[in-house]
Amino acid sequence: MAEQLTYKDSGVDIDAGNKSVQLIKDSVKATYRPEVLGDLGGFGGLFALNSGKYKEPILVSGTDGVGTKLRLAFMLDKHDTVGQDAVAMCVNDILVQGAEPLFFLDYLAVGKLDPEQVADVVKGVAGACKESGCALIGGETAEMSGFYPVGEYDIAGFAVGVVEKSKLITSEKVKEGDVVLGLPSSGVHSNGYSLVRKICFDLKGFKGDEYIEELGKTIGEELLTPTRLYPKSCLPLIENFDIHGMVHITGGGFYENIPRALPEDMAVEIDSSVWQMPAIFRLLQQWGNVDWKEMYRTFNMGIGMIIIASAEEAEKIKEHLAGVQETVYEIGRVVKGNHDVTIKGGVFHD
Repeated sequence: MAEQLTYKDSGVDIDAGNKSVQLIKDSVKATYRPEVLGDLGGFGGLFALNSGKYKEPILVSGTDGVGTKLRLAFMLDKHDTVGQDAVAMCVNDILVQGAEPLFFLDYLAVGKLDPEQVADVVKGVAGACKESGCALIGGETAEMSGFYPVGEYDIAGFAVGVVEKSKLITSEKVKEGDVVLGLPSSGVHSNGYSLVRKICFDLKGFKGDEYIEELGKTIGEELLTPTRLYPKSCLPLIENFDIHGMVHITGGGFYENIPRALPEDMAVEIDSSVWQMPAIFRLLQQWGNVDWKEMYRTFNMGIGMIIIASAEEAEKIKEHLAGVQETVYEIGRVVKGNHDVTIKGGVFHD
């Protein structure tokens, strides 16, 4: 008699999937807002928008993943930070259009389902959702035997937020003389890791647990620092001040991202000497002999979020942020130009 095969024999363990759901249940429920309906496990996540709160609500959505930063998580067998990266890349993007994040859904694809590993990843997602004020209302974990190597996975997600139409941030208000403010990043965030890995592991031959004196920590600890979440700092600014533009500095660095918030006849001049560049960027530049313009085109260089406002409003914003112990730098000005970015000062002194 022929052997009877099961789904588990092909590499997909339904019981392990059920166990992972049980392990993440409390973390997920801790993110729920009053608008969340139903419970974990439905075919779709339910969210009842508080229509009485808005006159003309605009929904804003964004999707992203973590990218090759995941290689560091695999190398160090540390999976509790990359979930925050997945959330941050989405909520920070919708934030720049003025949107309050409402809910998030994640998609996790694994080679072989390890419930504890999945729980670590999703706890990071849930913690970031809670800090951002958005509910984790659903997700999907797909066991794809033979597609991803055992122990490896990919994670992506998407966020939906809402903004009152009158508060929607576009490039229309940006004008000559506006001030460009910058909020610090937590490190490399989640972009440029193909170059990071080439420099650190191919060129320099570092191990993930190699201690770097200039950083005061291992290279793995530095590079796995999760992307900073900006909603808590920026939502009060959007609510209380006249913001002309916002920019999330992600892939493409300064040169590609800032023009997305500008009218066609405007440009931005940045003074890179006014903030302290984190040591990791200087080290990457030295180790890889990377041109400084390429560095600013690839990485956030220590500035993760940019706010554009009139000079008068910028002073009020700086005063507010100082009052809540938030670091902010005045890093540039909007000028007449050709929809581009010029960086001066610091390493650009020549």
